[in-house]
Amino acid sequence: MECNFKPVLHGFEHIKRFWDSGQQRVVAKVLPGEFYVSKHDEVISTVLGSCIAACIYDDKLGIGGMNHFMLPIERGTEPTSAHSLNCRYGNWAMEFLINEVLKNGASRQNLKIKLFGGGKIIRSMTDIGLGNIRFAHSYVQEEGLNLVSHDVGGPWPRKVNFNPQTGKVQVKKLREMHSEAIEKREINYLHDIEKQDSKTDIELF
Repeated sequence: MECNFKPVLHGFEHIKRFWDSGQQRVVAKVLPGEFYVSKHDEVISTVLGSCIAACIYDDKLGIGGMNHFMLPIERGTEPTSAHSLNCRYGNWAMEFLINEVLKNGASRQNLKIKLFGGGKIIRSMTDIGLGNIRFAHSYVQEEGLNLVSHDVGGPWPRKVNFNPQTGKVQVKKLREMHSEAIEKREINYLHDIEKQDSKTDIELF
């Protein structure tokens, strides 16, 4: 299936991509602190606990991207380029993603945004997810972005699959996972919860 792997846009060569026989598409996997932009008919996928993923796209031109940030805002630094440490923070993750989508041909007036995640996963800590949700909504409002749908909050993690060409999103709430397991894996990414896919409900956004 190598013919399905179209070249990535410049700057995203480090993102892991693989052929998913079930979806019959290439899947690009976004980890915490990463983002990915594409013009192809592929899927951008991530798994969220208290983190937020923003899907930003221009469906008229068929280009879009997704980020995955862990904390709302980092102050006092002025990074010149995107890297995973900065993009763990929402302010940089949003700015870099929007700039990259626009740089690759999208029109700002056509941009649409969908927000996902922000679950209350770690019981022993303050509600990180709520802080992320508040930041994301505030950012969208301040930047005058067109928020067309969102699925945030709640006590469960989510798997998000996003098609950057069409803007369609599949969300699987991973209700079967034990909260203790999520707490342990929240910061180091929830690799193994994808095994729960068969036990989840799929929602479209």
